[in-house]
Amino acid sequence: YWWNQAAEMARKNEIRQFGFITTNSITQTFNKRLTQDHLSAKNPLSITFAIPDHPWIDSTEGADVRIAMTVGHPGSKSGILYTLVEEAETQEDGTAITLKSDRGKISSDLKLGVDLSTLQRLTSNIGLACPGVQLSGQGFVLLGQEAQGLSEAARKSLIRPYLTGRDLTQKRREQYVLDTFGFTEKELRDQFPDVYQWLLTRVKPEREQNPRKKYARDWWLHSEPRSKFRQALGRLSRFISTSRTARHRVFQFLEAEALPETKILIFALGDAFHLGVLSSRLHVCFANLTGGWLGVGNDSTYNHSVCFDCFVFPNAVDSQKTSIRELAESLDAHRKRQQEQHPSLTMTDMYNVLEKLRSGAPLTEKEQVIHEQGLVSVLQQIHEDLDAAVFDAYGWPTSLTDDEILERLVALNAERAAEERRGLTRWLRPEFQNPAGTGQTQTAFEQTASVSTKEKKTKKATWPKSLPEQAQAVRSALVTLASPATPEDVAMSFSRAKVDRVDELLETLVTLGQALQVDDGRFVAQ
Repeated sequence: YWWNQAAEMARKNEIRQFGFITTNSITQTFNKRLTQDHLSAKNPLSITFAIPDHPWIDSTEGADVRIAMTVGHPGSKSGILYTLVEEAETQEDGTAITLKSDRGKISSDLKLGVDLSTLQRLTSNIGLACPGVQLSGQGFVLLGQEAQGLSEAARKSLIRPYLTGRDLTQKRREQYVLDTFGFTEKELRDQFPDVYQWLLTRVKPEREQNPRKKYARDWWLHSEPRSKFRQALGRLSRFISTSRTARHRVFQFLEAEALPETKILIFALGDAFHLGVLSSRLHVCFANLTGGWLGVGNDSTYNHSVCFDCFVFPNAVDSQKTSIRELAESLDAHRKRQQEQHPSLTMTDMYNVLEKLRSGAPLTEKEQVIHEQGLVSVLQQIHEDLDAAVFDAYGWPTSLTDDEILERLVALNAERAAEERRGLTRWLRPEFQNPAGTGQTQTAFEQTASVSTKEKKTKKATWPKSLPEQAQAVRSALVTLASPATPEDVAMSFSRAKVDRVDELLETLVTLGQALQVDDGRFVAQ
């Protein structure tokens, strides 16, 4: 609210600039939409200083949060971005912070380089990811003995294993949930009177106090039973899941009869190919950089509307899909087998040790035990093989940095979105999402795309003759490209433009303060 108010005042030139300390959730989905509105307005705002992630330092009774710092300034300007390199506790009850600085155009994600605001939700992915159910009544949850106390008919028809985010990342508990979806109050009372009485005495009193009329009226049902999404799960024997907030971004299969809670993300996908791609470094990198970070532990938050709906799956051939499937099945089976053999072993334990193995740091005695119980070196090898297989499916080298992965995936998102606008949707589950088989075939689409590409090539701007016009044209192209661009990128915007000449003009614009050269040699508009 206050960031929005200050931004409006700055854009009206009522103030020269403003600065705020906020929680680091300012970069999460809904908050950054507001920020982006101001950055992309006709009279834009620019973020001229930012620290996207920083511990909240208070030696007495400080809040357990991570913070961000931002300064806003009217106009289109570059800024200085400080990113956290290292933090360590000191003997003086404080924290030593090491930051690195970069200069360039700061986006609503408080990042330089790739503009994540350009990401588009893909039709091929929408409708396949959803949070688990929201109960709004702890009386729906049963322990093992409580479940056994109900009638056999109720146990067969209404009781399902219940999972929370903690069950995925820590030790899985034996607990169940009453799932009364699809029953009217009368039907429940007539067919399952014991369940009706259980909920009548344990849920209804709580629901009657709920301010939402629907929750109070339909007290015997989960407040959010995810009725529409159940259709997507209907024919699956298993589905993919991940905890919405977790230190390590891990995906795994759950059996179809399980009913996760709202803090678990459910993917209506039973193919191990999809599990493999989601578990790969490419997707985890994309999810961590487009999602958010939460709390003092700085755990990653998976926002499926961006992290999944905007993610582009590779257009893999059958042999590549088979390889990814086999490795994903091995990954899922390995972790479950080791946890079954060692009931105290948690997913967080295994991935904490895996993280240390990847860093090359020595393991403690306790971590050595986890390493042996979880066979974590085997886990590491499976992940490395899986990553290599997924990189191969994209046709990309495994040597890409995280920033390069993100840049390529954002560009691929734009390409795939353009395909969908022209009629080709690469459905993840065509038998469910597009049972009628409507839309262009890939062959027909590729012919159309070829024509479109030729048309696009003829629409390049004409390279001006005079020097002032050339400088103005280069400046306009740089603004249009938005993200940092090389002289080659700018030259491609024109027909017959020479890269050397464009390079000279970019250097001139930097001298005049109308462009900025970032550390990697690329240019942005100033």
